[in-house]
Amino acid sequence: MMNEENGSSSSSSSSLVSDDGGDIENLDLLDGRRRTCSQPLLSKRKNTTSQIAIVGSNLCSIESLDYEMFENEIFRQDWRSAKKVQVFQYVVLKWAFALLIGIVTGLVGFFNNIAVENIAGFKLLLTTALMSDKKYYKAFAAYAAINVALAAAAAALCAFIAPAAAGSGIPEVKAYLNGVDAHSILAPSTLFVKIFGSILGVSAGFVVGKEGPMVHTGACIASFLGQGGSRKYHLTWSWLRYFKNDCDRRDLITCGAAAGVAAAFRAPVGGVLFALEEAASWWRSALLWRTFFTTAVVAIVLRGFIQYCTTGNCGLFGEGGLIMYDVSAAGATYSGPDILAVLFLGTVGGILGSIYNYFVNKVIRTYSIIHEKGAAPKILLVITIALLTSCLSYGLPWFAECQPCPTDESVSCPTVGKSGNYKSFNCPSGYYNDLASLFLNTNDDAIRNLFSTSTKKEFHISSLFIFFAAIYCLGIITYGIAIPSGLFIPVILAGACYGRLVGRLFESISTLDTGLFALLGAASFLGGTMRMTVSLCIILLELTNDLLLLPLVMLVLLISKTVADNFNKGIYDQIVKIKGLPYLEAHAEPYMRQLVTADVATGPLVTFSGIEKVGRILDALRTTGHNGFPVIDEPPFSDAPELCGLVLRSHLLILLKGKVFSRERVVCEEEILGRFAAFNFAKAGSGKGIKVEDLDIEEEEMDMYVDLHPITNASPYTVVETMSLAKAAILFRQLGLRHLCLVPKSQGRPPIVGILTRHDFMPEHILGLYPHIKAHKS
Repeated sequence: MMNEENGSSSSSSSSLVSDDGGDIENLDLLDGRRRTCSQPLLSKRKNTTSQIAIVGSNLCSIESLDYEMFENEIFRQDWRSAKKVQVFQYVVLKWAFALLIGIVTGLVGFFNNIAVENIAGFKLLLTTALMSDKKYYKAFAAYAAINVALAAAAAALCAFIAPAAAGSGIPEVKAYLNGVDAHSILAPSTLFVKIFGSILGVSAGFVVGKEGPMVHTGACIASFLGQGGSRKYHLTWSWLRYFKNDCDRRDLITCGAAAGVAAAFRAPVGGVLFALEEAASWWRSALLWRTFFTTAVVAIVLRGFIQYCTTGNCGLFGEGGLIMYDVSAAGATYSGPDILAVLFLGTVGGILGSIYNYFVNKVIRTYSIIHEKGAAPKILLVITIALLTSCLSYGLPWFAECQPCPTDESVSCPTVGKSGNYKSFNCPSGYYNDLASLFLNTNDDAIRNLFSTSTKKEFHISSLFIFFAAIYCLGIITYGIAIPSGLFIPVILAGACYGRLVGRLFESISTLDTGLFALLGAASFLGGTMRMTVSLCIILLELTNDLLLLPLVMLVLLISKTVADNFNKGIYDQIVKIKGLPYLEAHAEPYMRQLVTADVATGPLVTFSGIEKVGRILDALRTTGHNGFPVIDEPPFSDAPELCGLVLRSHLLILLKGKVFSRERVVCEEEILGRFAAFNFAKAGSGKGIKVEDLDIEEEEMDMYVDLHPITNASPYTVVETMSLAKAAILFRQLGLRHLCLVPKSQGRPPIVGILTRHDFMPEHILGLYPHIKAHKS
């Protein structure tokens, strides 16, 4: 099927990917009514071979990215004329940007942590002080009021300034690196809200983390730098023209995503592996080196500030925030019964993780209905969840029995004025409330308490059950509200509690410390929800500083992922689908082997001659939303019709605005090459590029001609029309294409018979055209 990215002229065809950058209206072409991204269109199959109607897809103003380097004559001239100093400057700038991304992301990561620790610390100290004076109702009122105020502020930022900042941001970054440019996901306003919204949301006591948003934050920082700033906010740098293309920006955003993980977990190697395993769809060795360098810079920046904070100059900020769960004190020797316990841990963790994903999926779909009603319902939902969380966090510890403090004199019990394992809450002197030690702490400190070693009896089994059930359910209903929220910490928190619980149940046959069981439980939950293995393994090892656990962590991750894969997809893959982002999977669907490329492409195409009339080009730009147009040379400019290449909509607009026209149909290549440079055709940053409405073409100019050869990509990727659709899908994704030209197998036909775009590989489109294939998947 031809769509808005290619040159189809079929009046009844549309696209999942409306790739015009906002120039055209998103309309249902069958009945003229506007639809939103979440409204599927009806599937219809025309009886004619020249027209195919819309096929079960979503109409969204989502743009695909041009990762392919466009080789037209203007860019070739630019490459030929490039001096060695310019090439050197380009290489130096790439490494300088990696350095800058690492420094800025590290600073933002530190700022996030110090802000959360101080805001949440003030709230918890105030609550504890009121409780110590037996003012229990005032303590709850203060605790809940601060949580609601912080939550409302975070929701207001998301609702009014940058709705794209809500959620984790990892699915959006993952989709971008796959070639999808959803609206505003990397805008400066999104970066602002992501930073401050995440601080407010985590400080409000929600069961969310700041780690997922840090990945998005790192990507936003990289995008902001790579596009040369923002025209909208009058922050632009012309000397960054080298990066005015999607290919270089993709590399920078990959570095930014890795830096985000490194800043969130103090796990530089884990950050690189996360970008490689989960985020990036395209990788090469040079990018590996640059990403590793970026995360190393982040680690150095964080280490420097941690050293500074040990002097007490960071307020309440201490060991919390920049999390480091040291479990190396526990012996990691294990035997046969320990392996059986780990197998059980991984299996049940995979099942619980898949159930978690199922309910998160349902909750997000439900919340999306509320979010469509406007900003007020969004904020009201956030306040409701904040109140519920506050009630549970403050109320459930009242059901726990007070435990006697340990006799070890090195332990401060009860813990007063700082984070720790022993919160007195409502208990008398010499006793502590184990459930309050988990609820009335920051999430990072609660995880540290669960990971603590040589504290087998510290948490009662009933308290662990209550805490696990509460965190598991709160994590499900909290993700999807209109605040920046990560999934890593809720999953680690629930998994650590579950692991410690299993450790208590298996203490009669297992010699492993309950703190190690908590770590393995967190690994099983992460594997069951996110379905990553290598990167999670390294992140956990960097978090806990214990290489002796490597075999057990590897085993539990493999088991939990294998078990969970039998039920549903990973959480980020599900969110990508819910958001309607046209993500191309790494493997082709089995039914694609039954089809060839010609089966999903129709004509006729909107094509241009090598030297075309201005009026015809303008008419095509006004009446279609296509972004790629085949250029065909015909006699007398060639012996027979031949494919000259592909020209982009954005390049046509720039050329028409320059008005290099001629009254005769003659070649004007030299004049165009002298008038334009490659920089003129660079992709615009945050500011919008040229639109059709910006053109000022006089009536007499409509009959004049313009030479398209200098801006035509003379070497577009082409495949024969009989190629397997599965093979073409893999090729399309691995090369990062936006357009894939189909050429005929036999002679005597037009030199191009169709163009495939991202939309044509979407299951909704293919199964809409051929619904009978569903029953014949192999």
